[in-house]
Amino acid sequence: MRKILYLFAAVFLFTGCSDYVEIDQVGTNVFKYTQDYRNVMNNNEELEYTYSFPLLSGDDTEITDAARQTSILENWGYAYIWKDKYFSDTQSDGDWDKMYRTIFVCNQVLDGVLASENGTEAEKQKIYGEALVHRSYAYFFLVNMYGKQYDASTAVSDLGVPLLLTTSLYSSLKRATVASVYDQITEDLKAAIEKLPDLPDFKVRPSKAAAYALLARIYLNKRDFQTASSYADNVLNLQNGLVDLKSYTSGTTSYPGRLNDPEVIFSKLVNSTISVNSNYYFFEPLPVSSKVLTLLGTNDLRYSLFTKPASSFSLAFDGRAYYKQKIVNQGIYTGPTVPEMMLIKAECAARLDNAPLAIEILNNLRINRFETVNYIPYTATTSADALSKVLDERQRELFGRGFRWFDQKRLSKDMGIISTVTREFKGITYTLEPNSNLYVYPIADKYILLNTELEQNPR
Repeated sequence: MRKILYLFAAVFLFTGCSDYVEIDQVGTNVFKYTQDYRNVMNNNEELEYTYSFPLLSGDDTEITDAARQTSILENWGYAYIWKDKYFSDTQSDGDWDKMYRTIFVCNQVLDGVLASENGTEAEKQKIYGEALVHRSYAYFFLVNMYGKQYDASTAVSDLGVPLLLTTSLYSSLKRATVASVYDQITEDLKAAIEKLPDLPDFKVRPSKAAAYALLARIYLNKRDFQTASSYADNVLNLQNGLVDLKSYTSGTTSYPGRLNDPEVIFSKLVNSTISVNSNYYFFEPLPVSSKVLTLLGTNDLRYSLFTKPASSFSLAFDGRAYYKQKIVNQGIYTGPTVPEMMLIKAECAARLDNAPLAIEILNNLRINRFETVNYIPYTATTSADALSKVLDERQRELFGRGFRWFDQKRLSKDMGIISTVTREFKGITYTLEPNSNLYVYPIADKYILLNTELEQNPR
């Protein structure tokens, strides 16, 4: 029955409300007991996966090999060159579909769990809070992929994404504003915090730390650096473990998986496997740009452990590619980590004119990324210098996970930090200017043709 429900969710979301008003809502009365809702929230296949396109769009990826350019799946190639249009009129967007399915599942839980039977009130509230957090993460990625970068002066009018908060067939598919989506996410996360444990029993489940972490991301995007720093502190007060990469250079010790990794706060993964005409495709390897490799340098253990040449992969290519997902064999992480929270706190410190704190945080992180003999501590004389070092460190620490695309987009608001990106693909040169409309992904035409309420993004 759940399989039918999920299929119906996809039909509902992408074919329009009015077309299906005479169809009973499959699954409306399926779940009766609290345990039914717990089972739904334990379905990581529906809830854990997020996006794929940002892996290709960001400047930490660089596909220079002609054979690889030719073999790449068409839609991923379009994301790589920031094409005006990614899909034909009949093609679906796997990222959009995946995250709206997550939202549908969460809405079903939110609609019914509090009235379910044979469960304690505490367990019902916990499940409710988990659904709020999962839905918030899906909306955060969606609005930052398909809506403009949050800007306090325009967010109340900039188009975000459809804000679906129930499983009702009569929900509007009109795009909510960026401000409205951010407000909903913030409201939901704050409501969830009191319902959740400080840390999860399994890292695929939301916790207070996971909610705080997304709030830190949100306020960083909103350029409210004081509040972003405060939420990052809330996370780090609950979880602050780091992996010392020196422990894994010999190859005799297994790198911890996501459930045991002290850095992972909440497990979310790249939606890197997609189906086209019943065939499944996985994007691998992900070539790392020369810019990132230069930033890392060969003494950085992230270079030797998390990037590898073609000989380590099944496909030939030029340069080196992201390798961490092969070490853990669990996919590419998109969820929050302790290093990310440290970097948010460091960036906020630099922007708030506290260069010493920013540099102290960087050194506390970086000492775990080098052999001790090779590590030279950072110093900075100005806040601008500290900020530059923090942003460079974000590229080193977060490369290969799609984060760079979101950073390019938000940092385009800072004069001079993000430059024009140029790349050649199949003999043609493409450019991406700071603040370009191409930083906002196009909505697949299929959805717009079937849902007249949806508006396309300007190109």
